[in-house]
Parts: sequence; structure tokens; C-alpha cells
Amino acid sequence: MEPQPTTDPRTAIETVFRLEFPRVVAAVTRVVRDVGIAEELTQDALVAALEQWPREGVPDRPGAWLTAAARHRAVDLVRRRETYARKLQEIGRTLEDAPPPQEPQDPDAIDDDLLRLVFTTCHPVLSAEARTALTLRLLGGLSTAEIARAYLVPEPTVAQRVVRAKRTLATKNVAFEVPYGTDREARLGSVLDVIYLIFNEGYAATAGDDWLRPSLCEDALRLARQLAALMPKEPEVHGLVSLLEFQASRTAARTAPDGAPVLLGDQNRRRWNRMLIARGITALDRAGATSAGAPGPYALQAAIAACHAHALTYEDTDWAAIATLYGLLAARAPSPVVELNRAVAVSMADGPGPALEIVDTLAAEPALRDYHLLPSVRGDLLLRLGRTAQARAEFERAAALARNERERELLLARAATCDS
Repeated sequence: MEPQPTTDPRTAIETVFRLEFPRVVAAVTRVVRDVGIAEELTQDALVAALEQWPREGVPDRPGAWLTAAARHRAVDLVRRRETYARKLQEIGRTLEDAPPPQEPQDPDAIDDDLLRLVFTTCHPVLSAEARTALTLRLLGGLSTAEIARAYLVPEPTVAQRVVRAKRTLATKNVAFEVPYGTDREARLGSVLDVIYLIFNEGYAATAGDDWLRPSLCEDALRLARQLAALMPKEPEVHGLVSLLEFQASRTAARTAPDGAPVLLGDQNRRRWNRMLIARGITALDRAGATSAGAPGPYALQAAIAACHAHALTYEDTDWAAIATLYGLLAARAPSPVVELNRAVAVSMADGPGPALEIVDTLAAEPALRDYHLLPSVRGDLLLRLGRTAQARAEFERAAALARNERERELLLARAATCDS
């Protein structure tokens, strides 16, 4: 979706770059066939915008301007390099003026640059960590700090992964394409993980002043739906689509008019999008119909989200079923974060005492050392147990770890309520 023009050039540039960065990189990669070079050319186009827009005014379609500027630089680069002479002869002189290709109706002939970019950066020549980090950087437009937060690893580690991944793709001459057959299946797990993490960053931003980044959610959901059309017999693809549909259905109710977060228990469920919920139910049914065995991790998470969607009020939620589903998820895809979520469900089904025992076992987990939701959950359990002084300390610790300003404000407010 083209960003709306704004009278402040620098604000427009920042907005456009956030929203259009993945699309521009994908469009330029189609020309130069190198994601590292494509990212550099996109940055060059941004510099040009910084120079021209304040002087000449913001264009009517700033995203299209940025894409055109980057593509012109890409074509110039191809023309300057003798090694690209044969390729330039093949694509002809119409490249500069060619409109973006339309997405075909045949799923197996899909022609979507963003989806091509996902599959290219999820090539098996890269490690699983490098695939996800690079795709989040290029497709999600996330900074190394945001990716590090999502993965709970140091920022230098992420930066090294991204640089090495781009170098590997270039030296291995990885094609910019959506693969077919067994190659497509081999990359599917990484692609699903990447789409999920991109959605999560939009659903609850790890840093910045805004809690939501809807454009990331929209891109992730669109890619998930496109992937389901591309691979209709894959149950986990439908499971991911279902999960994202359910999560996206709550968007309008997740923030107050001033942008402050609204927690699940306080949300006005009449503001939940019933159309997206219906789509989530349909996708979950498809996941079950195409599965030959036990449900996968995304289908299980979608089933958990469905429990929330079916409850008319927070009090009607079937927490026992959710706790059971989290137990199955922990067995299928064990992780400290899953256990933390299971503890929340257990607290609602069986009380805060049993849940606190689970949370306390996670205190020594290295991956959760700087994870602000661990002390946040622990603070909530302690508050419900009447241990207000300890609860306040946990909420304050969570606020100190949180990098999103809205979330930090919420945690500090919860700490203040412990006094009363």
C-alpha cells in the first residue's frame, strides 16, 4: 500500500523507507541478482531522497519514486559491468521503463518479488540462523537491534550473520526465484519462521515509540496467504495463516486512542475483526484436513488463538484447553518462551501458585535473562498472590528491560498500582 504523502519531507522519507524498504530491495534484486548490492542501491536511493525532497517537495507517490530511483541505479550498475553484458543484452533496453509484473493467477507460476526474496534468503546454503536474520533484515526492514531482540542474541552476532549470509548468496550465485518440488519443501520451515517473526515484530514492536507496526503485519499476512496458495497441501502453511488471521483480528482493540497498549483481558472484543476470525477458522480447518498426523507447532498455536477467538468475554476463555494445547506445543517445539506462555495459561486455569513454580524454573534460562516478559509475568503472579512489594520490583525490572516505550510505560504503571 502506497504511503500517504506528508508535508514534512524527513518524516515522509522515514515513513516511506520503513514501509517500502523490502519492496525496493526485492525489485532491485530482480535486476542485479545480488541482495547485498540491492540493499546498497536502496540506501543510495534513500540518500537521493534526503537530498531532493526537502528542496523539491515530497512526490505524490513517494514509494514509487524511491523504487524508480533504486532501479535506475541498478540498471546503470548492470550497464557499467562487463560481466553483466550478456544479461543486459537478454533483458534489453526496456528494463528501465518496464512496469512491475502482475501476480499471475496460477500459484505454481507465482511472480511476486517479495516472496522470491523470502525463498532466496532462505536458501539451504545458509544456516538456519543466517536465513532468518537476513530475511528479517531485507524483507522485514528490521534493524540488527530488533532482530537481536527477537532472537534474544547479541547485536554483533546478528550483524555478522547478515554480512556473511549476503556474501554467501553472492559467491554461490543463488538464483532469485521461488523454487519448486523438493527444493521448495526444504526451505519451507525457514520461510514460515521468517514470516511469523516479521508479523510478531509488527504485532508488538521490540523498540521505538509505537507498540504496533501494522505494515509489517500486513506484509507478513499477505505473504502467508500467498504461500498457502502456492503450497495448498502443506498443513503448517495453513496453520501459520490461521494463527496470523486470528492475531490480526485483534489489532483494532489492542491500543487505546492515545496509542497505549490494551492487554487481552481489557480489550473490547466487539472491536475484533469477525471477518479475519472467520478466515482463521477456515485456515485452521484446512490445516486439519491436509494433515496426516499430529498437528505441527503453527497449527497448535492457531488452535490456542482460536480458543480466544471463540470466547465472547475474557472470563469465558477455556484456559484449561489452552494450557493443554501449550503442553502439546512444549512437547512438539520446546522452548523457554513456550513454557512461559504455558505458565500464564496454567495461572488462569489452576491459579497463580502452580504457575509461579513453572516461572521460577525458568529464571536460570540464559535465553530469558534479558527477556522483559519473564519478570512481567512473574510480577503479575506475585501481585495475584498478594506479594505486592515483590510484584512491584518485578514490574520495575521488566520496565528496565523493555525497549518499546509504550510497553515500558505500561509496566511502570503496573508497578505503581502495586502500592494501592
